[in-house]
Amino acid sequence: MTDGRTHLAQRIARLGTETAFAVSAEAAAWQEKGNRVYPFHLGDMDLPTPQNIVDAAMKAIADGKTGYCPNAGIMPLREALAADVSASHGVNYGPENVAVQPGGKPVIGKFLLTLMDPGDEVLYPNPGFPIYESQIEFLGGVAKPYGFVPGETDFLLDFDAIEAAITPRTKLLIFNNQHNPTGAESPDTEIETLAELARNHDLYVLSDEAYWDIRYSGRSRSIASLPDMQERTVILYTFSKKYAMTGWRLGAAIGPQEIITHVATLNVNQESCTTHFIQYAGVEALTGDQSGAKKILGILKDRRDVAVRLLNDIPGVSCYAPEATFYLFPDMTELMERKGYDTYDELRRAVLEQTGVSFCTRLHFGRELPGETRRYGRFAYSGIPVADIEEGLGKLKAWAEQ
Repeated sequence: MTDGRTHLAQRIARLGTETAFAVSAEAAAWQEKGNRVYPFHLGDMDLPTPQNIVDAAMKAIADGKTGYCPNAGIMPLREALAADVSASHGVNYGPENVAVQPGGKPVIGKFLLTLMDPGDEVLYPNPGFPIYESQIEFLGGVAKPYGFVPGETDFLLDFDAIEAAITPRTKLLIFNNQHNPTGAESPDTEIETLAELARNHDLYVLSDEAYWDIRYSGRSRSIASLPDMQERTVILYTFSKKYAMTGWRLGAAIGPQEIITHVATLNVNQESCTTHFIQYAGVEALTGDQSGAKKILGILKDRRDVAVRLLNDIPGVSCYAPEATFYLFPDMTELMERKGYDTYDELRRAVLEQTGVSFCTRLHFGRELPGETRRYGRFAYSGIPVADIEEGLGKLKAWAEQ
């Protein structure tokens, strides 16, 4: 006999979520009441997947690629990924260094499952993608956050906080260059300092490169390309951003063969394999016509330019113009003070109800760290066209000026 209650495993209490989806639900509820909403809150894309990729998937279905396939991924895709990342990163990977995944998120959990024991400490960015903290704690690790400080033109890593957080129990470091939510990108000196820290403390690194190709000038650089770092780094690769394939769920873990072999074994245990025909779409994405990806990037750049200009026109708001990602992280401290709001939720809900602009705040990307005094919002422009950016941020400006 039971008492009628479900007795959940203790680990479930440690499982987090993406609270940005709660903002999305609030925006949808507001819209259902007949109100106009400008969706800056969720980093999905309103742009179509390039047609050649869609055609490749349909052909694969017609060709019968609908059954099980190798657990680590089909060889053509693993070879294409190894070649693409080797060329872009200046390293040398082969298909044995690649385990295909149903999206980028599984790489986080499998990296931790492979390298983290219960009680091990993991450094991770905060603000940052909330699934880092969720998975570290769910799997029994100790999440050790590190933050950012404002620089002249971008946010910079808080190395004082990183070094202060390291103890003999620290085993892993998660690094998200081209960063969600800030859009920040480390200069070479920062990446080199971080690599030196990883070598000195014998840390394995998860390099989350989801936004590697979403950049508007310059070139991305990976910590895996630095001396002695390829053998201690696992790269999180995803097709979601560059090719507007968020719902296709296709990604990969790329790293040392010893680690990738165990990631592939986790594939066997968790999902058997990534969808067979979608992997052929990935081959086409990497090796076929790239004009669709270039068009996506051009549209995103136009949106960024408009959104940065208009945010900086709003009294009490200041915003960097990042060269990567499709996120902006404006400082809204003075706006909150001028309008008399004490909490993020008060500001966010007032803005939604009085202007229709829906956005996330710093608190949707981790708990505030000691000493934080500035207040930030995150505006994603991947799912909202230029005309709506202009209209929505114009209303936000008018409200701020009242």
